Amino acid sequence: MAVTQKCQYALRALFELARREGSGAAPAGEIADSQAIPKRFLEVILHQLRQGGFVESQRGKEGGFYLARPAAEVTVGAVIRFMDGPISPVDCHRGRPDHDCPLRGQCVFRGLWDEARVALERVYDTRSLKDLVDADKLLNRRNAAADYAI
Repeated sequence: MAVTQKCQYALRALFELARREGSGAAPAGEIADSQAIPKRFLEVILHQLRQGGFVESQRGKEGGFYLARPAAEVTVGAVIRFMDGPISPVDCHRGRPDHDCPLRGQCVFRGLWDEARVALERVYDTRSLKDLVDADKLLNRRNAAADYAI
């Protein structure tokens, strides 16, 4: 299962808010510009993330969006599950009622899909927005040092 584009946009929006954590609310337009997300689509996503308890909004001149809880407490896995549903490497393994597999109960791949799901969950559930912000800072420092060395 690939992470949907909508979920990727949600993660990028949350990442941008995590980068700005403690700096006040960020207008949707600034988030959209910074993360290359279509603004109209972002507004729908931010509304959904607000309903899910990931972001809060503030009206007025200083209005915009901010994280509802600390970046260190928001995992990539939680966002993926909220936006896309259960984490699974294949659709047939997601337990969808509309997926009727003729091999249900006798599929030799089931164990493989279980192992892959556990590995995906481990990666996604151990990465927080703060981890991504820290990785971004490190990447920017490395890039700046490489540019300076040239």
